Amino acid sequence: MARILIVDDDVNFCIILKSYLGKKGFETDEAFSYHEAIGLIKVKSYDVILTDFRLPDKTGMELLTDISDNNPQSVVIIMTAYADIRLAVKAIKLGAFEFVTKPVNPDEIYMYIKNGLQKQDVENKVVEQGSQTGRIRMQSQPFEYVYASSRESKSIHNYIDLVAPTEMSVIIEGESGTGKEYIARKIHEQSKRKSQSFVAIDCGALSKELAGSEFFGHIKGSFTGAVNDKTGQFEAANGGTLFLDEIGNLSYEVQVKLLRAIQERKIRKIGSNKDINVDVRLITATNENLLHAVKKGTFREDLFHRLNEFAIVVPPLRERKEDIKVFTGFFLEKANEELHKKVEFIPENIMEYFLNYSWPGNIREVKNVIRRAVLLSDGNSIEKGSLPNEIINGFDQDDFVIADQNDLKGQTGKTEKEIIISMLQKTRYNKSKAARLLNIDRKTLYNKIKLYGIIAD
Repeated sequence: MARILIVDDDVNFCIILKSYLGKKGFETDEAFSYHEAIGLIKVKSYDVILTDFRLPDKTGMELLTDISDNNPQSVVIIMTAYADIRLAVKAIKLGAFEFVTKPVNPDEIYMYIKNGLQKQDVENKVVEQGSQTGRIRMQSQPFEYVYASSRESKSIHNYIDLVAPTEMSVIIEGESGTGKEYIARKIHEQSKRKSQSFVAIDCGALSKELAGSEFFGHIKGSFTGAVNDKTGQFEAANGGTLFLDEIGNLSYEVQVKLLRAIQERKIRKIGSNKDINVDVRLITATNENLLHAVKKGTFREDLFHRLNEFAIVVPPLRERKEDIKVFTGFFLEKANEELHKKVEFIPENIMEYFLNYSWPGNIREVKNVIRRAVLLSDGNSIEKGSLPNEIINGFDQDDFVIADQNDLKGQTGKTEKEIIISMLQKTRYNKSKAARLLNIDRKTLYNKIKLYGIIAD
């Protein structure tokens, strides 16, 4: 029986959710603050921890950090009433399994819990093979790669076909959620190493102190907490492909150790005096421009050139809108299989919402939105009521920043004209939306369009 901890200062919500999950066969505890949760976590082990983002004494993100450091085996789901893609991306990078926007349906929570426990089972098998942290993801079965139709996506497919048969190191650059790991897996699947292991590591979750153990392993008793021998990622990937996600997050000291392993093609476990030969192909991913990091001095230039034998840049979804229909259709099919539903199509009016949204969370956000919509839709098509408010309202988190920067009050002349043109272009000439974000009414916007001779059709 899985044990679940619910952390939320909303007592009624905790009672309702605890009752619901109890009927599903889970053992549940509740905590109403960060400190109460930490007290329980110190004396009990939880398979799943559901936490609200805003707690009375600290945030759910701070709780997540403590859980990742002390109980990395727990599946963490963060709930919040504030839809913020930036927070969601940060939470996922810190180790959260899901970031869910309230109000949340209990069935939706149950779905996330089931998926999280399945993920935990897979990672436990990896632990039995030698890893202890749960931060290593090994490919155990074939995965599905989506062939999108845009010119940019076709270019990526061509690059994959070209570089996969080689032994070249590859850097994949793109925003969070653009599918960098899928590209890495596809390269592995088409390489000569496809019959060997594909091991993925989230470098953003590696602490400077434990990075050596994560990469190279350790022997029992080599440091406090080393209660067993451990196989590192390089050894686990020997003969196959090692994928280092968010490589730019590694500390400078860890970069030195990584460079040495790449150059010598040898590793040494912490506490051991024996070298181990390793043969791995390196694929790395980053959501920042590593050349800029090199110029700033935060990333080693020699390591960059070792990794950057071939580069693939993945554009954000907002720059390849024609792919949205492909991804929504794919995830619709997958969600139906997963949830045992028959939501067969996406109506044109719903697709318009999707096409007008900028998807700051990229493909990962599309997947989550479609899964949620399938779960909440009762008929054979996705319903408007199943969509998050930010999609229905036609704006995303970036719009709030724009509204602050582009408030027309106090602006005059040429600057005002440029701001109006920029906002009209961003909103696809939706004048109601543009007026709202510019902090003026529609009539004022129309008058200014006429005043400046702006073509707005």
